[in-house]
Amino acid sequence: MGKITGFMEYQREVPDRRPVAERINDYFEVYQPYDEDRVRRQGARCMDCGVPFCHTGCPLNNIIPDWNDLVYRGRWKEAIRVLHATNNFPEFTGRVCPAPCEAACVLGINEPPVSIKWIERTIIDHAFREGWIKPEPPEVKTGKRVAIVGSGPAGLAAAQQLARVGHSVTVFEKADRVGGLLRYGIPDFKMQKDLIDRRIEQMTAEGVRFQTRAHVGGNVPVEDLRKEFDAILLAGGAEQPRDLRVPGRELKGIHFAMDFLPQQNKRVAGDPDVVVDPTRWKEPILATGKRVVIIGGGDTGADCLGTCIRQKAKSVTQLEIMPKPPEQRSERTPWPMWPYQLRVETSHEEGGVREWSVATTKFTGDEEGNVKLLHAVRVGPPPEFRPVPGSEFTIECDLVLLAMGFTGPVRNGMVERLGLELDKRGNVKAEDHHSSVRGVFAAGDMRRGQSLVVYAIAEGRQAARAIDQWLMGRTILK
Repeated sequence: MGKITGFMEYQREVPDRRPVAERINDYFEVYQPYDEDRVRRQGARCMDCGVPFCHTGCPLNNIIPDWNDLVYRGRWKEAIRVLHATNNFPEFTGRVCPAPCEAACVLGINEPPVSIKWIERTIIDHAFREGWIKPEPPEVKTGKRVAIVGSGPAGLAAAQQLARVGHSVTVFEKADRVGGLLRYGIPDFKMQKDLIDRRIEQMTAEGVRFQTRAHVGGNVPVEDLRKEFDAILLAGGAEQPRDLRVPGRELKGIHFAMDFLPQQNKRVAGDPDVVVDPTRWKEPILATGKRVVIIGGGDTGADCLGTCIRQKAKSVTQLEIMPKPPEQRSERTPWPMWPYQLRVETSHEEGGVREWSVATTKFTGDEEGNVKLLHAVRVGPPPEFRPVPGSEFTIECDLVLLAMGFTGPVRNGMVERLGLELDKRGNVKAEDHHSSVRGVFAAGDMRRGQSLVVYAIAEGRQAARAIDQWLMGRTILK
């Protein structure tokens, strides 16, 4: 694939990032457009490797060598057709996917891998600019009705697949806008929301109906969906945040990351600065002028960091209980495994302090009940995380953001009303995406637990295939 000697002639290139001093003053995307000539050179680096392990690294089984070769040859229209054959939304994965395909690239054994993610993003951006992305409504309707609960990447992928084979699809979203965590979990500086809006326009033209502010199990009774639809797909995500059970947790100023991030996305969208949930706190959550501590070193923690910096926090400290990863790929995770190594996100370039092997022991506050001090201790390696004697310390803080991941779907409401069986991890148990209740399917984080956008899209496509097979007795979906 690509140019036979391309991997020897060209080096790995990735898009330039906007200067830090510029980007911390706005919420536009960090990465600058990728010059198409550079992209073609990256396509040329794709080797004729015989067994393309990038396929196994990608949860969507994207046909990566084919579209790398097509880009190298300037055949962009064919490239987007191959890309869309396995991925409904490459503009999402091309921005927020950590690129496990690149970790599995054969060239990556002893050289920097092909810039697969950026080729993918450039293909879809090129296709939209050229006007090639158009609605694909079905020629024949089946008369079957499918309800999809949740409009994140899993729900959207399933909705598009099912609509294109002729089913009448309605997506129920409890928020005021469609997109799930794509809309309200991922900051605009990583992915701007007009990308979601233009896909919603396409899908609406394909026949998908969207109902917002429709909380199934809340203001929309589950029983109504059971009566009105032939099948239901649950794609509501893993929204139960992992809490920190230590003394002082009840102090004011300690919030979950997903209480903080959606508020800023709403501000960027032009909404008034209102309190999202007045039953839990009285004021909007802002980092401006505050000493912030973020507990959790993953992607959500990095998103909080970048947002706090843009809100002009006085200081930001990010704590992680795990030890600091090595600078290079660990020997424990050889190619083609996903490498265990230190990752520096764009937000980490912008400021803040990262601390590793730290466990929070308690919080203390002032007379008004506001958090003012985080108490912590250094710990040893997992799984024991034994405190290191004499290593106790404190950090002054006015705002604490808990970004420690999620423990599964919210149980009360829809899950309880349907009487769904859960697996050992607390996720909805669904063999071949069919739950324990006939006609009710599950996909995405609700079924597999907290994961990546690319897995959610793959889950949505697989669930759509299972639903179509169950409704029609056969399916052409892949």
